[in-house]
Amino acid sequence: MSTTKDRVYNSFEMAQAQFDRVADFLELDSATRALLRDPLREYSFAIPIRMDDGSSRVFRGFRVQHNDARGPSKGGIRFHPQETMDTVRALGMWMTWKCAVVDIPLGGGKGGVICDPHNLSLREQEQICRGWIRQVASDVGPFKDVPAPDVMTSPQHMLWMLDEFETIHRNRLPGFITGKPVGMGGSLGRKEATGYGVVFTIREALKELGVRPEDTTASVQGFGNVAQYAIELYTQLGGKVVCVSCWDQKDQVSYAYRKASGVDLQELLGVTDRFGGIEQTRAAALDYERLPGDQWIDQDVDILIPSALENQINAETVLRIRPRVKLIAEGANGPTSPEADAVLKDRGIFVIPDFLANAGGVTCSYFEQVQSNMNFFWSRDEVLGKLDLKMTAAFEAVLDVAKTQNIPMRDAAYVIAVDRVAQACRDRGWV
Repeated sequence: MSTTKDRVYNSFEMAQAQFDRVADFLELDSATRALLRDPLREYSFAIPIRMDDGSSRVFRGFRVQHNDARGPSKGGIRFHPQETMDTVRALGMWMTWKCAVVDIPLGGGKGGVICDPHNLSLREQEQICRGWIRQVASDVGPFKDVPAPDVMTSPQHMLWMLDEFETIHRNRLPGFITGKPVGMGGSLGRKEATGYGVVFTIREALKELGVRPEDTTASVQGFGNVAQYAIELYTQLGGKVVCVSCWDQKDQVSYAYRKASGVDLQELLGVTDRFGGIEQTRAAALDYERLPGDQWIDQDVDILIPSALENQINAETVLRIRPRVKLIAEGANGPTSPEADAVLKDRGIFVIPDFLANAGGVTCSYFEQVQSNMNFFWSRDEVLGKLDLKMTAAFEAVLDVAKTQNIPMRDAAYVIAVDRVAQACRDRGWV
């Protein structure tokens, strides 16, 4: 069991294991496997910062460019106290497949800083953002590598980074970074995009299963941006969320909040802090039952939507999924281990894989990049309409391969994505 746990908790090994399985299926040659199995480029660097109290601290920053055969690298920058290079490598690889499966002309990248914004002032966070850019300013850019927000980073962080990048290059380059404030070159619809994209794929999956959204219930892991907008649109479609989980900064532990009659999003947002943490006392006054955070997965619902961190459905937790569950939509990156995947397949649970389900964010980031480079901006309805079309087309393409090849949706998505990237590498003469 210990070796299984080691493999489950290393995100990059998990990403490689998923790739290896599809590489075997596609019968990729050894050179192509070697090229796609590891990042093309990766950076690890120190970010020295003068703190508000006058002391100095050194933070560790990362950037991985997994593959850019189909276009500039694209991927978020996360601030997290448990960030590791392997996590960044895995997320960069998944971004490559994500961009390819929705067929946008971008490659995969990812970045991060080992830090906890909860314990840093805004000035200190700004210095980290600017320090991160100074370390990689010559290796990123609107036609090289385009960052975006991720876990515990925001439009304000992106704007500080853009300002530092433009200062260094003495030019206006708004297409360098996405997730910017709308008034500063950001795209309308961006904040909704990932969560809405998850629900667009849930809607299509329920059609395939012959189930009406209004006849379903869901449990959601996480209560950040992705989860909140997924809950919003899923509820608009008629579904009922009965449980959400979140991280409690005060107690440094996660909790789940359950309400059998259904979660009221606006009600919960009224008792939520800016990091997505729900205040227990105020939630209890609204008749929400507080449970241990991992119990979001134990709920007797039709749909599970993991929407926070990776490795949440693993060899142990998958055994707790109730028989009623018929659909899992992966709003998070890498929430399901290969071992758990095998169990889900045996049980016949329909899984919408992460790099398809949550591709709405990078798709809208691509829309923002295009708009910034053109200096012309679309309305919110135009953006979300384009997003719906893109996500629906991608889902249908993956479903068609899954049916034709008689393989799970994750394998079908990988087949499409890896084949597209491998072909781009061959076309360029790299292999």
